Amino acid sequence: MNGALILDKPSGITSHDVVQRVRRITGERSVGHLGTLDPMATGVLPLLLGRYTRLARFYGAAEKVYEGSIRFGFATDTYDAEGELVGAEAPVTFSLEQLEKAISRFRGEIDQVPPRFSAKKVSGVPAYKLARRDLPVELSPVRVTVHEFSLENFLEGIATVRMHVGAGTYARCLAHDLGQMLGTGAHLIALRRTRSGDFTIEQAVTLDALARMKEEETLSQALLGARQLLPGIPSVMAPEDQENRIRHGNAVNLPEFSQSKWVKVFAGGGELVAIASRVAGSLFQPKIVLSDQT
Repeated sequence: MNGALILDKPSGITSHDVVQRVRRITGERSVGHLGTLDPMATGVLPLLLGRYTRLARFYGAAEKVYEGSIRFGFATDTYDAEGELVGAEAPVTFSLEQLEKAISRFRGEIDQVPPRFSAKKVSGVPAYKLARRDLPVELSPVRVTVHEFSLENFLEGIATVRMHVGAGTYARCLAHDLGQMLGTGAHLIALRRTRSGDFTIEQAVTLDALARMKEEETLSQALLGARQLLPGIPSVMAPEDQENRIRHGNAVNLPEFSQSKWVKVFAGGGELVAIASRVAGSLFQPKIVLSDQT
């Protein structure tokens, strides 16, 4: 099974767990996700299946949109509700104006230190593995972009927020660092991803819905059409007399796209055959071939 599938991840399981379940439901062994969601988090988890896993290289810099809830009063070691309390609890005495002002300081380009409990590598070892063994974890600040960090509601020490962030940004870090700035400590108690790159929550299906589709033999309805993928790359129909050359990874001339860096090449039946890059002029070289050689 080849295609893209947008899952509405449930809370309480890892992104790897989702991949394993999708493998069992679909029977497709080659499945990969495009950006981890923490176990507590829900929402958009894009998956690539079969040969389409080769497209993952084009999705590394995807922006994300989240809706979340931040509890003030104490911090946790994981920066979310699944962690252990760090330090003493503190009364939440800051004003709404002070909260709004503090949030504004996290917009734009900022330096963010990833959480100790994260997949960031320390000398080749994921930081969370060291943290679980209570070993020192030294992570360097990373420059990230926060396009939007807005307050939707604030009641009884809990803030409802919306975050639109660039690749590599940790939403739970924003919550933790905001609590540090306000002097009360804070941690995420809920997080839902509503967009990842071009993929939205409206396109997502649940694992239960996917299982029902399997029983009803309608799994193909859950897959996105090839033309919905990588909308920033123009599409071209393979010249009929050049289709076999493209399927075998040979360069071809595509004069009408001589100014494009990349093109999606489709066969006459609507099949996405390859992603090709421009070599020079109108000459394009398939870099990823997505069909059987014929």
